[in-house]
Amino acid sequence: MQAEAVQILPEGAKARRVYLSLRDRISGGDLRDGESLPGEQKLAETFGVSRVTVRRALEALARGGLIERRAGSGTTVRARGTTGQPAAMDFNTLMPQLVEMGQQTTARLLSFSYGSAPDFVAEAMGLAPEEKVQIATRVRLAQEVPFSHLTTYVPAQIAQNYSENDLATTPLFKLLERSGVQIKEAHQSVSATLAGPDVAEALGVDVGAALLSLRRVVRDVQGNGVEYLSGLYRPDMFRLEMPLTRVGQGSARHWEPAIGEPGQGGEGRE
Repeated sequence: MQAEAVQILPEGAKARRVYLSLRDRISGGDLRDGESLPGEQKLAETFGVSRVTVRRALEALARGGLIERRAGSGTTVRARGTTGQPAAMDFNTLMPQLVEMGQQTTARLLSFSYGSAPDFVAEAMGLAPEEKVQIATRVRLAQEVPFSHLTTYVPAQIAQNYSENDLATTPLFKLLERSGVQIKEAHQSVSATLAGPDVAEALGVDVGAALLSLRRVVRDVQGNGVEYLSGLYRPDMFRLEMPLTRVGQGSARHWEPAIGEPGQGGEGRE
């Protein structure tokens, strides 16, 4: 997966900087599906580079299926789902362990606001159109070393029960439960990505460094989405472990997560 990502990157440090910045805005929802990008000249002025550099970055984004370029109609963010579905794997999410590890690390709040959720977040959480969410971005540190960059989306009616200061000092799971939320389950997926300029600076890594990407949707006992987490982790400081059990009979025998058993040495932290 990492080798494929490197092949997509454009040649030249400036073109890579433009590519990574635009890619992060697309993946983070700042540039929404179907939205038109500024013209090459405008982008060149914004990033302080030449149009040739911008063109290389846009060509790389197009190769990666993130944008669509059409002569005469400009460049638009490509609708999600048109590039095929990636392989997915289910993980046994250990809520109590995540809370405990959250208490053993520290967090630095980078941004805090209320607004509309990106389309992919609203769809995953089942939010009503234009429903407001609290959007917070934090860096979590272990022994003063940053290891994760976390962006969380929480429905405003839940988030209004705690403050910006609370979020900077208390694990989010505890704040949700303190707000009366009864958490039942979560679904998460893990993939790989490359560090864009802002994330690289926050985590103290090089631009383009490989990162683990974790997406998690948390639901309450009614099945409502109460949190969407988009986390980027340094692979040298994070690993996700889970016990497996051999089940089934004959040719149907297979591996399944051992639900209820504690992770052994897992480093999953929020």
